[in-house]
Amino acid sequence: MGEDVTVDDSVRQRLALSLDTDDLVAAHRTAAQMRGYFGVAKIGLELFSAAGPDAIGSMRDLGYQVFLDLKLYDIPTTVNRATKVLGALGVDYLTLHAHGGADMLRAGVDGLLHGADQAGLETPVALAVTVLTSDDSAPPHIVPNRVRVAVESGCGGLILAAADLQTARELAPRLRRVVPGIRLPGGPLHDQARSATPQEAAANGADLLVIGRAVTEADDPAAAARAIVSAVAG
Repeated sequence: MGEDVTVDDSVRQRLALSLDTDDLVAAHRTAAQMRGYFGVAKIGLELFSAAGPDAIGSMRDLGYQVFLDLKLYDIPTTVNRATKVLGALGVDYLTLHAHGGADMLRAGVDGLLHGADQAGLETPVALAVTVLTSDDSAPPHIVPNRVRVAVESGCGGLILAAADLQTARELAPRLRRVVPGIRLPGGPLHDQARSATPQEAAANGADLLVIGRAVTEADDPAAAARAIVSAVAG
């Protein structure tokens, strides 16, 4: 298991560990080591494609909230049926791409809530993806439009870059704000065109910060995690 660390739960629940691997054993090992710093485990397309529902169960067994990042985008009926299944599996957060429009988002929210309710689980949060943090070419009107669609569709939160947090606060103050692409000062940006430091994201109102390679590929992952915790807690 992870080293014996004491981090306030209110801080841990604001930090999501992104498990970007196709190896469930390796993901479980990393998640166990980082459990003292992170309260949420993010499972993306790579890990879910490799391990499927077992990845969700593995992270739940470690005590994590599960953030399933599939960015669902299809016709409303298909999305509704898929989200019913995923809600019943016990995800706490699920991403839907806002480009799919209001009807699709609404179908996804309804399916997710229904699936969780039928399984007797806590109410999950549907997160609308606005613009990928790797995309620095979207016209200025795209994020506000997609935030409005997310609100109208009953989503509980938004995925957006730190630079768009003010827009989200103004247009959707009640929605949870989730920011990926978090990098420590001076760290490599990789493919994140619109990254932010933990301090920037937290100061601008992010509710949940998604951290992957800044920790998992660090020379000293525990030290990197401590630096992020300090930035958020401060």
